[in-house]
Amino acid sequence: MCELLGMSANVPTDIVFSFTGLVQRGGKTGPHTDGWGITFYEGKGCRTFKDPRPSAESKIANLVMDYPIKSCSVISHIRQANRGGIKLENTHPFIREFWGRHITFAHNGQLSGYKKLRLSQFHPVGDTDSEFAFCWIMDQLKARYKTKPRNWQSVFKYIAGLCKQLNQYGVFNALISDGEHLLAYCSNNLSWITRRAPFGEANLIDTEFNVNFNEVTTENDIVTVIATRPLTDNECWTKLAPEEYVLFKLGVQIH
Repeated sequence: MCELLGMSANVPTDIVFSFTGLVQRGGKTGPHTDGWGITFYEGKGCRTFKDPRPSAESKIANLVMDYPIKSCSVISHIRQANRGGIKLENTHPFIREFWGRHITFAHNGQLSGYKKLRLSQFHPVGDTDSEFAFCWIMDQLKARYKTKPRNWQSVFKYIAGLCKQLNQYGVFNALISDGEHLLAYCSNNLSWITRRAPFGEANLIDTEFNVNFNEVTTENDIVTVIATRPLTDNECWTKLAPEEYVLFKLGVQIH
């Protein structure tokens, strides 16, 4: 299956450290060789990099690691294809617009029988079960919210309920963001960690790379990282239970 990486922070923060660990799993320390992608939110916009090549061999991934883009919300994905060919259009994350916000989605797992779900206004560009599921989520949002939502936290709680429905079709681990909120829904494998003062050192599992966050942060910084499997071996990560979800707003857990 694929692997996910997300970040939610209260100040623009680069994800180079965590992304460097994830990249190794795309062909070096892991079998996820069928493409990768990453989306950074910057203001009201977002910047996305994708490549159908293995992340461990990708020059674009090297560019991302060498170019520390700062963002308050990031979603990344490395792919091990099960539905849909190894093509650029099948790489995650996927993005759609909803009431003036970019909604970004990435999925880990495999679904069966999902085409029983009806699509109306949103349709996949590629041929993955993941993008189909995302389009269904967007259709449900469009049907429920006829006017611009005032409470976006309630929107994401509604999305969590939709994720639970999709989980009935197989394995559905997912990350979804609008740039301010980041939802992590767990089917079987997702873990998270929130770093805040007093900061310490962290060591990546997949490559020799460590950082002392105390040297690159302020005492007010709050940074949450979510991953399919913990990326560091000297920190305490929280593993989500099946059908559990967590919701973060600018680094802080609000559910």
